[in-house]
Amino acid sequence: MSFVMLKNLLLSPLRNSIHKDFRNVFDRMTLLDKLFFLIVHFIDKHNFWHRLPVFFGLLYLGARRHLHQQYNLINVGRTPTGVRSNPGDYPYRTADGKYNDPFNEGAGSQFSFFGRNMMPVDQHNKLKKPDPMVVATKLLARRKFVDTGKQFNIIAASWIQFMVHDWIDHLEDTEQIELRAPKEVASECPLKSFKFYKSKQTPTDFYEIKTGHLNNRTPWWDGSVIYGSNAKVLQKVRTYEDGKLKLSEDGLIQEDENGKIISGDVRNTWAGLLALQALFVQEHNAVCDTLKEEYPELEEEDLYRHARLVTSAVIAKVHTIDWTVELLKTDTMLAGMRANWYGLLGKKFKDTFGHVGDSVFSGVVGMKKPENHGVPYSLTEEFVSVYRMHQLLPDKLQMRNIDATPGPNKSLPLTNEIPMEELIGGKGKENLSKIGFAKQMVSMGHQACGALELWNYPVWMRDLVAQDVDGTDRPEHIDLAALEIYRDRERSVARYNDFRRGMLQIPISKWEDLTDDEEAIETLREVYDDDIEELDLLVGLMAEKKIKGFAISETAFIIFLVMAIRRLEADRFFTSNYNEETYTKKGLEWVNTTESLKDVLDRHYPEMTEKWMNSSSAFAVWDSSPNRHNPIPLYFRVPQQ
Repeated sequence: MSFVMLKNLLLSPLRNSIHKDFRNVFDRMTLLDKLFFLIVHFIDKHNFWHRLPVFFGLLYLGARRHLHQQYNLINVGRTPTGVRSNPGDYPYRTADGKYNDPFNEGAGSQFSFFGRNMMPVDQHNKLKKPDPMVVATKLLARRKFVDTGKQFNIIAASWIQFMVHDWIDHLEDTEQIELRAPKEVASECPLKSFKFYKSKQTPTDFYEIKTGHLNNRTPWWDGSVIYGSNAKVLQKVRTYEDGKLKLSEDGLIQEDENGKIISGDVRNTWAGLLALQALFVQEHNAVCDTLKEEYPELEEEDLYRHARLVTSAVIAKVHTIDWTVELLKTDTMLAGMRANWYGLLGKKFKDTFGHVGDSVFSGVVGMKKPENHGVPYSLTEEFVSVYRMHQLLPDKLQMRNIDATPGPNKSLPLTNEIPMEELIGGKGKENLSKIGFAKQMVSMGHQACGALELWNYPVWMRDLVAQDVDGTDRPEHIDLAALEIYRDRERSVARYNDFRRGMLQIPISKWEDLTDDEEAIETLREVYDDDIEELDLLVGLMAEKKIKGFAISETAFIIFLVMAIRRLEADRFFTSNYNEETYTKKGLEWVNTTESLKDVLDRHYPEMTEKWMNSSSAFAVWDSSPNRHNPIPLYFRVPQQ
């Protein structure tokens, strides 16, 4: 009997136990992948991975991530052949993201294609089914602000916008589309109609996926939110003195002669985003000062290049082991995210012995070579879709009195509330200058952000002034909630159930699989004509029952699982070039001793966290209790239900 026959004989009974939607992909898997899939699928059917002891939870996530790296990374566009660049010629991050991948000079550069985690699902015959403004009005629009309790604050909401402005922005076409509110919801829509530009479709010159969308930002973790995604912007933000970036005397983002902010990304800003941009410009400039003192022989250009590498790595590290840990607040995710950076052996071992073994033991940071799993690096359309998190933003920002004596848990009295409309765009820039960095940051720290749920999308964002890439206000207002529904359909992102199938997650078969909320079920049936397969991804993500400790849905998390580590492992400046020669010894020390946003704040505003922050993380509500010491080693902990 041949090996193939024996394998089929053994696996045939198991195949019948698999959900019918996955049998075809299962048949195409290698033997090892089939074994991984069977384990993952069994756990999924009984929905208990998040209840496993931490170490076994990590094994599950490792197996699932391996499957996604094999089957959920799809290149869009052609990959150059026979062209190779020498990494030694570019020991720094280029202005437009080129030359990071020696085998594909354009990977991760400005105007490269968004990739895919699954094949596109063409929806151009049902772009308005059901009508996006009906979906936005009946299922998304905020009725009453629902927050996240003490888990996540407005700094955390600002941070993810800070990251999105570093990674992704679709290039637009010149043709406009108009959406009109149907009669049934017109009276409830802030805008009765609105116009917006189509996403620009570009031929890929490839037979499999014929058209794609170009990214106006560099998707590397390269700090382009403060540096820009091309040489023209970079030239504007630099002082060309000691490697530094421009910053106003009050520690905020500088303005040009026309009153526009000078930063790497200036589109659709608000006061919270501007505050974080200013903080990391300060961080860059502080790195320059330290490097100049340590290495007086360095030229101005070298100071800038090293400081950019260090600052970008600090941003990536804060996101990986601080922000994400608060977003997914479980012991398993604490262990997993730290393992991404330090490996299972941990920080102390890595600090002592360096990067030993593979990424499992010492983390992806410092690996001998980058790993893209055979697919040129990009961020994906599906990644963009699960990062739609505007529900995090409140209706009003609660300003705190930082001159008052802190109360219990370092709480501060409320002085006034500022409508969010006054904190976006040009008004936001002006008001931030009046508020000041310290009061803005402390106020955001003490206020919980919104929950990612149905009926919690800010109504003020349904009548929003959009901007061009240069920060100029556009004349037409937009309904962002309706637009986000339209964008996923326009970009051929699968609807909720197909999305889950594409990511090897069991699809829902009835509305009750999604939510226990009877009103939500009734409204979903009405809006989608009781057809589960028509459910939009964004609505499903908001309606989905959440794992205890998760601020996001499990469906969104699965995209995070494969893409979060990819931002590190595919980048040579976090792998083969993460060394003293590239960063300098002092630069690596700076990154290694920074563990959190609190560390960054302490560097520049040393009294801030000591006086006003009681929480363990700057992303948790500041007057919350710090994390309690747990004597049980992390890998041996069992999740509390």
